[in-house]
Amino acid sequence: MDMITADTLNITHELLGLIAEIDEFKGAWKALGSLAPERLLALRWVATIESIGSSTRIEGSKLSDSAVEKLLANLSIRSFATRDEQEVAGYAETMEQIFQSWEHIPLTENYIRQLHRDVLRHSDKDERHRGNYKTSPNNVAAFDEKGQQIGIVFETAAPFDTPRLMRDLVEWTNHALETKKLHPLLVMGVFAVTFLAIHPFQDGNGRLSRILTTLLLLRCGYSYTPYSSLESVIENSKEGYYLALRQTQTTIRTENPNWQPWILFFLRALHQQMKRLEKKLEKEHLLLAALPELSLRILEHAREHGRVTLKEMVILTGVSRNTLKDHFRKLVQNRHLVMQGQGRGVWYRLG
Repeated sequence: MDMITADTLNITHELLGLIAEIDEFKGAWKALGSLAPERLLALRWVATIESIGSSTRIEGSKLSDSAVEKLLANLSIRSFATRDEQEVAGYAETMEQIFQSWEHIPLTENYIRQLHRDVLRHSDKDERHRGNYKTSPNNVAAFDEKGQQIGIVFETAAPFDTPRLMRDLVEWTNHALETKKLHPLLVMGVFAVTFLAIHPFQDGNGRLSRILTTLLLLRCGYSYTPYSSLESVIENSKEGYYLALRQTQTTIRTENPNWQPWILFFLRALHQQMKRLEKKLEKEHLLLAALPELSLRILEHAREHGRVTLKEMVILTGVSRNTLKDHFRKLVQNRHLVMQGQGRGVWYRLG
C-alpha cells in the first residue's frame, strides 16, 4: 500500500457505460433541477435524513429515519441521550458544513482530521482521539442487524505507518484529479477504498469516508449530490459493500491490486444514486405536467413572488373566485401549496 498504482485498473465497457450515464446526468442537472427552491430544499431534506440514518446504521446505529428526522428538528437543543444520537448529530452537522462550504474545503490531511473531529464532536467516548490518527490497531469488523459483531472484515494499516500512508494517499488523489489522467469518479473510488484500508482513525472511518466522497463529488462538479442519498444506496446493499471492500482491500498491499470489485460496486452505487434522483425529478415534472393551465399559473405566481393569494389571481386571470377557489383547494390537497394565515389574511406558499 506504500505506493498507489491504479495501472492495474481494467476500464471495462460496463465501467465506461456507468461513468458516461452519471456524467450525462451531471450535465443535464441544471435543466433537470430547474425546480422551485422549496422543492429542492424538500428533496435535500429527505436525502439528508436518509444519508445520516443509513451512514450511522451501516456502523451499527439503531436509529430509524423518522427518529433521525425528529432529532434533526431539535438539533439546537444539543442534548443527546444516547451514543446513537451523538453520532447522528455529529454526522448531520458535518454534512451540512460540506454542503455549505465544499468550495473552501480542499482535500488535505488537516481538513480530513478536522472533519473527523467534527463528525465525532458530540461523541463522549471518542473525545480522547477525535481529530488524531490512531495509536492502536483497529481491524474492521462487520455487524449484523442487531449490532452484534459477525467477524473481522479486514486487517488495517499499523498505527506507525498511518501518517505516511495518509500523506501518500492525499498527494496521489490531488495529483490524479489535477492531471485528469484518470476519470475523477475512478480517482474517488480508489481514494475511498484505500482510505478504508488504512482506517486512519480509531473510530468513525466509515462515516468519514462517505463524507469525504460527498466532498470530492461536489468539488468535481457533481452538484446534484445533496439531493439523493448515496449512503442509503450503500445501506441497501450492505453485504455487497463489505464484499467489494474485502475483495479489493486484500490485494491493495500486493504488486497487482485488484481494484475491479470495489470500483464496480462504487460506480453502480453512484449510478443508483443518480437514477433515484432522476425518478424523483420525473415524478415532480409529471405531477406538474398533469395540472390544468390555471393551476400552473397559480404555482408560477407563487414561485416568482414567494406567495400567492386568491384575490391576486382573480385580478391577474379574470377567472371567477369560485373557480379559482376550487383550484387552490386541489393544489393544497395535493401538497403543491400550503395555506397560511386565517380569514381575509389567507395566503399560500409552495408546498
